[in-house]
Amino acid sequence: MKKIKKVDNLDSLRKKILNSLVKGIPFCQTLGIQVDYLGNELTAHLPFNKEFVGNPAIPALHGGVIGSFLEITAIIQLSWTSFLETEGRELFDEAEIDLKMDESIVIELPKTIDITIDYLHSGLPLESFARASVDRIGRRYASVSVRSWQTDPSKPFAKASGHFLVSKS
Repeated sequence: MKKIKKVDNLDSLRKKILNSLVKGIPFCQTLGIQVDYLGNELTAHLPFNKEFVGNPAIPALHGGVIGSFLEITAIIQLSWTSFLETEGRELFDEAEIDLKMDESIVIELPKTIDITIDYLHSGLPLESFARASVDRIGRRYASVSVRSWQTDPSKPFAKASGHFLVSKS
């Protein structure tokens, strides 16, 4: 195991953890979802694919694709937040970190209890973005809100509110 300076590898460690989260959800690869971060704020990105169009007459994104995108964004944000509140805090706060670059970081994903989706207007055949915020994390469940937009973050085309089963250690 090699000692690595925190400043040099904190960014690569965060990317590795987020990639592990995305890989832990197989449907992310099917939809092509990617996640970027700035500080502790995550933004999910759904690239446009003509197969995602549900109504070619309008054309509009299929509601199932939108709903899946919102739910996946909520799960990733909740997993990231939970990770930072537990083992991630210790990992990122240390002056130096021990890290094997080939070692996988496994994070347990929360299970969906329920999710309510509000389709505010049709999703256009464009790339889409989403951000989630964790409203509450309890001992057994968490509440998460998600907003999705295409060209302007202040004009969401869909939003969701969900409850997830979490395991607190």
